[in-house]
Amino acid sequence: MTKKWIGVDLDGTLAYYDGWKGKDHIGQPIQIMVERVKKWLMEGKKVKIFTARAAIPEYIPPVRNWLKSIGLGELEITNV
Repeated sequence: MTKKWIGVDLDGTLAYYDGWKGKDHIGQPIQIMVERVKKWLMEGKKVKIFTARAAIPEYIPPVRNWLKSIGLGELEITNV
């Protein structure tokens, strides 16, 4: 049986988004969502960051760095 997981969109859900500004730009965190994700993790739920950016491998490291900067660096990043 496949373990269920929660997908959290990056741009516009976990981070403020006001248009594409390049692969290295990710908006400021939306704190209420950051806290929600941390709560889910503390409850033992599996959470993945779901973003179209993951379709291009070189776009993943900036997302990983951003996640680390807000305390969520170990989450899987996917677009599927």
